[in-house]
Amino acid sequence: MYPKFIDEVVNLDNVEPDIRETIITVGDKTGFVPAVFTKLALRPDEFRAFFAYHNALMSKEGGLSKKEREMIVVVTSAQNNCLYCVVAHGAILRIYSKDSTISDQIATNYRLAELSERERVICDFAVRVAVSADSIDEEDYDACYSVGLTDDEIWDIGAISAMFAMSNRIAGFTQLRPNREFYTMGRKY
Repeated sequence: MYPKFIDEVVNLDNVEPDIRETIITVGDKTGFVPAVFTKLALRPDEFRAFFAYHNALMSKEGGLSKKEREMIVVVTSAQNNCLYCVVAHGAILRIYSKDSTISDQIATNYRLAELSERERVICDFAVRVAVSADSIDEEDYDACYSVGLTDDEIWDIGAISAMFAMSNRIAGFTQLRPNREFYTMGRKY
């Protein structure tokens, strides 16, 4: 028997005002409400904490570009077999990069994707964090420095990968499915 949260989503009439406002704002901006919002809203304190940390990492000014941040999410999520995050953040990556194929390449095999050396090193480091953070050593940092990454950018790669590794697991055990809208976003340029 599955727990009720598998099929459960919040009724906007029954959520706290700040969460309702966030969900409505996102829905107005995107034209639909991403499923992660209505699923996490079942747990208001976790919703607030998750999106506060998400926004601190993903909306940060300076350092990594928005494209690079989304690449980290996609490559991490692919390593963790997270359908929701690969599809949702793959759509965002296509939009930021204005490249209709990049997210598919990264999700399938980033080593064969059409990436710059810097982007490949970013993906390499993100995968190390997602798969075996305890084995990161000086060589990994040297590779990052060799392409001009700063200490703050290296931290951000690690933090984004770690945060989404957690997010991937939440999406997995809740069986979160991507909204159909994500599949077609950013496909034509």
